[in-house]
Parts: sequence; C-alpha cells; structure tokens
Amino acid sequence: MAKEQPNFDLRTIRNIGVIAHIDAGKTTTTEHLLYYSGAKHKLGAVDDGNTETDYDVEEQNRGITIYSACVPFKWLDCTVNLIDTPGHVDFTAEVERSLRVLDGAIVVFDAQRGVEAQTETVWRQANKYNVPRIVFMNKMDVVGANFDRSVADVVERLSGNPVPIFMPIGAGGQKDTTTPFCGIIDLIRMKALYFEGTDKGKSVREAEIPEDLSLDAQDRREKMLDALSRFDDALTEAMLEGRDIDEAMIRNAIRTQTISGQIQPVFCGSGREHIGIQPLLDGITYYLPSPLDRPPIVGTNPKKPDKEERRKPDLQEPFAGLVFKVITSDHGELSFIRIYSGTLKANSRLFNPGKDKKEVVGKIFRVHADPKVDREDLPEAYAGDIIATMNLKDTVTGDTLCETQHPILLEKIVFAEAVVSQSIEPESSADKDRLADTLSKLNREDPTFLYRIDSETGQMLMSGMGTLHLEVKKNRMERDFRLKVRVGKPRVSYREMLRDPITVVGEFIRTAGSTSFFAKVVVKFDNQKNDQSATVNHRIKPNHLKAEFLTAAERGLRNGLMSGALGYPILNTQATIIDAEQDELLSNEVAFEAAGNDAVQKALQDNVILLEPIMKVAVTVPDDFVGNIIADLSARGAEITKTESTGKLMELEALVPLAKMFDYADKARSLSQGRAASSLTPSHYAAAPESVLRAMLDPDSVGY
Repeated sequence: MAKEQPNFDLRTIRNIGVIAHIDAGKTTTTEHLLYYSGAKHKLGAVDDGNTETDYDVEEQNRGITIYSACVPFKWLDCTVNLIDTPGHVDFTAEVERSLRVLDGAIVVFDAQRGVEAQTETVWRQANKYNVPRIVFMNKMDVVGANFDRSVADVVERLSGNPVPIFMPIGAGGQKDTTTPFCGIIDLIRMKALYFEGTDKGKSVREAEIPEDLSLDAQDRREKMLDALSRFDDALTEAMLEGRDIDEAMIRNAIRTQTISGQIQPVFCGSGREHIGIQPLLDGITYYLPSPLDRPPIVGTNPKKPDKEERRKPDLQEPFAGLVFKVITSDHGELSFIRIYSGTLKANSRLFNPGKDKKEVVGKIFRVHADPKVDREDLPEAYAGDIIATMNLKDTVTGDTLCETQHPILLEKIVFAEAVVSQSIEPESSADKDRLADTLSKLNREDPTFLYRIDSETGQMLMSGMGTLHLEVKKNRMERDFRLKVRVGKPRVSYREMLRDPITVVGEFIRTAGSTSFFAKVVVKFDNQKNDQSATVNHRIKPNHLKAEFLTAAERGLRNGLMSGALGYPILNTQATIIDAEQDELLSNEVAFEAAGNDAVQKALQDNVILLEPIMKVAVTVPDDFVGNIIADLSARGAEITKTESTGKLMELEALVPLAKMFDYADKARSLSQGRAASSLTPSHYAAAPESVLRAMLDPDSVGY
C-alpha cells in the first residue's frame, strides 16, 4: 500500500485551465498570474515573444498559443497546475484534451466583444466534461468595453449563470473617455481596489468605494446575494431575518455553487493595464475545486466490459492515470499524465489496458512551461497531480495507465474529424522513410493530425483541422526534425458513408501455390448519426469462431472502413459481424482479415454518399460593410443563420461548405477595408453535390 507523503494535502491542489477565443488575452492573463505568484520574475509579453507558456518558436513568431503548456505555481496555501490553451479553432484538440483532465477553468472574455465563436466551442467543451469555471472579463481598458453587455452575453449565448462578484470602475482607455477603467470594486468586501502601474500592478491599494458608484455597488451586491440565495437556504434565511452576512458565508456559497456548476463567478480587469489579476488568483484558490471536490473517475474493467470501475482521488487507491498529451523532441517522447488515484513511483511497471501492453515508467518529472527544458525530477507523484514521463513504448494520447492487478479502462478522448488535406513529399527521395517516420511521430502526439497514401495517385496526404494546423506541422518537420518537404495546395478532406444499410458476405477462398485459404464472414452495415467514425463489433457466439480469427476479421473491417470507395474514411457506419464460417485446415488470420476487407468493398459498391465538411463562419463587421459580406457569403453558397447588431458592429453567422472558404479570411478583410474579423469552426458533414462526386469518379468529365 502506498503511504502518504508528509504534508501532502489534496485540498491544496488546483488543476486549472485558461480557455477563450483567440486574442481574448489568455496568455497575457497567464503571464500576470505567474508574475504575481512569483513563478517568474519578469513579465513577458505576447508581442515580444517572451511569454512563459508560449515556449515554441512557432508560437513566439505568430503571437498565438498553439500547444497547451503546464506551469505549476503557488498562491496562498495552494499549489496550482495551470494550463494555458489555444484559442484558434485549428488547435481545438489541445483544449479538448486539457479539459478532459482539469478540475476547473478560467474562461477569459474580451469585454469589448463579449462571447465570440470559439468561446462557444470551449464553453461547450467545458460543459461536456462538467468543468467548474470562473469568468474573467478582460480588456476593460479597451474602447467599447462593456461589462454588463458581456455578462448578459454569457447568459444569452452560452446559457450560463454568471454572477458578478466584482464590478469595474470606469471602462475604456484614458484617451477615449472621461471615465477610463482604473480599478475594480469587491462586492463581497465592498472595497475599491486600485493597482499601481509603476510596479506593473504588484502593489494593490484598497480604498473606500467612490461616492458616485456607491449606490450602484450596493445594488450589484444585493443582486449577487439574491443570485446566491437561490441555491443556499442558510443564506436565504439570513437575508430574510435581516442578519449581517459575513464574508465567510458568501465565499462558502460561491465555492459550493461554482463547484456544482450552478453559477460562474465573474471577475473583471485588464492584463495589459495590470488590473484585477490578484483577485483572480484569490478566486482560483477560493472557488475552484481541488481533486477531492470532484467525483471519482469512472471507467470499465477491460476483462469485464460491463463492469464499472471507480477510482477516488486517494493515495491508498490503486494507481490510475490518463495520458492526455504527448510531445516529440530530439530526446524522445514526453508523455503528460493526469494521476487520478494512487501513487506513481519512478522506475515502476504499469499496464495499458487499451493496448493490453505493459509499460515501464522510468523517470517522472514535474512539468514546467517548456517541457523540453524545465523538468524537475520526482521520486514519486500522487493522486491529483499532473506529471510527465519519457519514452513510453506503446502508449499514446488518450490511453489509460493503471496497475496490472487492478485494471481500469478510462473513457478515451474523442476528437473532431480532420477537414483539410495537403499532399506532402520530401525534397530528397532518400528521405521517404524519414518522412513516414516523422508523420507517425506527429500523429502520436496529435490525434487530429492524420496521414495516408492516396490509393490512386500514390501521394502522401496529411490531414488536419485547418490550413494553419498543417502549416505548423510542416514547419515543425523542417525545424525540429530537419526534414525538407514540399506540400501541395490545401484541399477538402471529404468523408464517405453508405447510402443504404446492407448485409453482405465477405470471403477469401483461394489457392496461392501450394497454400489454400478459406474464410467467410457475414457483416451487417447500419447507418449512424452525429458524424461518428465507423465502428466495428460482433454478435458471434462463444466457440463459434476462434478468437484470433474474429480479431483478424474486425481488423480487416476497420482497415477497409478507413479508406472507402473514393479513398476517404467512412463515417456514420456500424459494421457488425453476425456470422462466420471457418475451416480447420485452411483458415487463418490472413484469410479472415482479407474477408473482413472484402465485406467492406462489397458493401460500398454503388452504395456511397460523398460527404463534405460544412463550416460555421462567424463574422464581426462594421455596419457600413455588412452588405458586402452578406453578398460574398451568398455567392459561396452560405446559409445565413444569424444576424445581430451590437453597437456599430454586426455579428453574422452562416453555414458554408469548406470547399468555398479557403480564401475567405483575406477576402473578408478586403471587403471591409481590413475591419472584419472572422473565424471558421467545423459544424458537421453533409452530402456533397452530385457534381463533385461525378468529378471524382470521372476526372475527365465536363466541369471538373
């Protein structure tokens, strides 16, 4: 049994993420959290390329966050493992795998823009994993910043329940208004807080609330208490009896309701002007959960899939952890692990139940911002922590690690389908094998980055979530792997699905030289919904077919479904083996794998629908240019789904095929004199026009 580490207290651990739309100020906010907590001694800036969490050369050059970086720091009596995540839609997978292992999150908003397209995406992801969150209304110093409108946006567009516990003093910049943003009011303690610009906000001055804001502050405090009392009987009783409500009672109510997901406390400030960050740090420790506040992790027993297994965040429980990120460097692969239960010691043996493989864990590290540089060796790590280890043999992103004697298989992380492809080849034909090896390594660390060989042209194709995603991968190959490559133009990554459900007999009966083969499988193909990857299962009774033959047939089905009639992966299909026939002398695994593949080819014959990715485009544009933008979207075959006016800006949303959108960002800027901001988010797959399918089947046809 593992023994508790002296002074180790799970109640003081906070595993949190910072999530937002691109350019809302996540990384700048993170920099201030680290600076004020003492984790770093110099305040970095995104524009200067010297922020702590944007450690990658690509991130520094572009001024955006691409990879989720994990940085530990201390504040008050807590140790905080902080993950800064990307806001760009091409790197949504980084957010997804971070939220899977976090206990809480800070959602950063641009107070001028309110809820934006990618904000909706990350909020939904947080809902998916039931992640408690607090809201930080950033950029209150920007012209047009509107605290109340942004809070209302969270209610209307995200169905959230935001409860402001601070209010801003002023809004906008000194050049733009006579009442610029200069501080905040704490509605719990009813004090004004000012942050000294001379030492970058490190010094906080407390004062009485300005007289002209006193009534407004009192009104907002009453609204805060009213919102909290809806879920707290003791608070309701105290208010009805007219008793003084102390700070501890309010904080306890906020913490309880935040952890349960009933509310999201709202903070405000400005990273650029160094305002409001220390209260946000306090809020992390006061209101976001420790591992003990989260429910036990649930999985299944890999030997008995119907049996549910649970692990509490307890050092005495058997070890269970999830690998949520893999990074490849010159020194090997670094795997990030969230420990859910038990203790992990350096140089120990673990079990990967998903792969049915044993793994040797060598050194384990405390992870800092740049995992290639800042590593702190640990003798052991405990439930609730996030650590990393080197060179796991068979384990990739999304895999479970556990004790062999106490197996548990945690739910895998499910990622969105790739939507854009590019051909890729090495500049030197001698590097062909190196390219394949490099693509394999990049796929192990990023499941949304895929590669395959086009069956018709023989070209290597790489696929990802967008053109920026693929460009970053290309640059990594050249910079980190020293591999010179050429890439083609971006193209749509189509998918296929069956037009009609069908049952077929897949077989492999033949003689090659002196060797004969025999295998038959009856496979039922059904259609599914929700853009799911094809799934394979069986209804074969025990002892009807050898286990190794059944596994081989399933493998043949999966491989066949990865490349349909037109060479694209199959979506929305469930293949079920309902019967099989074997021969004691002639059957083997090779024959059954081929029979599984044969079943797929028969099912696809004259029975394919081509699917194309439909994107949700969100555009914010000044009123003067709305006509230009709508006309252009209509010409691209877009379906306008929303138009909403916010001040002098119009927000548009539309659904449009990706094939028509490769040049859209540049076009939108040119149609609005550079003033339109747009974003593309994958929405769903839909049947492509018949003309596109005909062109693929007959490249020489008219209109191709």
